[in-house]
Amino acid sequence: MNVSDVQDLLSNVEDPDLGDDIVSLGLVNDIEVRDEVAHISLALGAPYSPNETAIAGRVREVCADAGIEVDLTASVERSQDVLPGVKNVIAVASGKGGVGKSTVAVNLAAGLSEMGARVGLFDADIYGPNVPRMVRADQRPQATPEEKIVPPEKYGMKLMSMDFLVGQDDPVIWRGPMVHKVLTQLFEDVEWGALDYMVVDLPPGTGDTQLTMLQTVPLAGAVIVTTPQDVAIDDARKGLEMFGKHETPVLGIVENMSGFVCPDCGAEHDLFGKGGGRAFAEEVEMPFLGELPLDPAVREGGDGGSPVVLDEGDTADAFRNLTENTANNVGIVHRNRLVTGDRGEPSAPDAP
Repeated sequence: MNVSDVQDLLSNVEDPDLGDDIVSLGLVNDIEVRDEVAHISLALGAPYSPNETAIAGRVREVCADAGIEVDLTASVERSQDVLPGVKNVIAVASGKGGVGKSTVAVNLAAGLSEMGARVGLFDADIYGPNVPRMVRADQRPQATPEEKIVPPEKYGMKLMSMDFLVGQDDPVIWRGPMVHKVLTQLFEDVEWGALDYMVVDLPPGTGDTQLTMLQTVPLAGAVIVTTPQDVAIDDARKGLEMFGKHETPVLGIVENMSGFVCPDCGAEHDLFGKGGGRAFAEEVEMPFLGELPLDPAVREGGDGGSPVVLDEGDTADAFRNLTENTANNVGIVHRNRLVTGDRGEPSAPDAP
């Protein structure tokens, strides 16, 4: 067995998203054969994403069929001074308030953690932080002797929010430069450690917080949340344009409050319309990450501090589908960037 033999085997492994084998695509970082073991490094950067997990599984399978023991690692090249231990930063954004953006951010982070990933959840809504309530985080951050902030943890997620640093009912009344300074400190002065994903809950709109994020933090991509009605789509379009102007990949569009199933009669009612998010994604040629129902369990989970994605049932499955699609598209961004040298806008198939 030599490197060429292993490479020939790997040429039989297809990338389900990019439509070619991983050798031709340049997704094999390195192959070494030592002591009859093939040490293979793959250019995979979205831990626990279903499609990248499948690629790794297929590599192990073809090597095992050939009687080759394999030691498999995965990495993508990163050069970043901010958050060096964080592999992927995902921004969750919306053009307007009231569309359930924080609910999506919390459940996305909790869903990634449930999959096995190391996750941080950063509440970047300086003026209206509510993530601590939504995960029932009673513990406050601690400080190290070096005056670094140690974030509390809940549901396997490291948490940071302005709500931890001010009184519960105290309003934050700051101008833009102060927001920029505090956000920068919360990124740089917090001991986030090694994370596979950091989910950032942005405030609604396209203001100072968003600009600080786009200018200082290396984003893997953004998830844009909307509801089906036209007025929400109009504002979501502005958010999409903002990320486009800063050359930040958009991982996809998610339609929240996509239908209400009456618990008494079982009939579905489209209180805010239906299909607007999917149609918007098709119009702007972005991936559609899924539809999330208008379910009282989502509200109860948010108010009670228990993310619905950790439950069972159709609503939890919808949030898990969103999580898997988002993680898959993070992987597509990384692999596209390696293959094409561009910013790697994902072109994943629509969610069912």
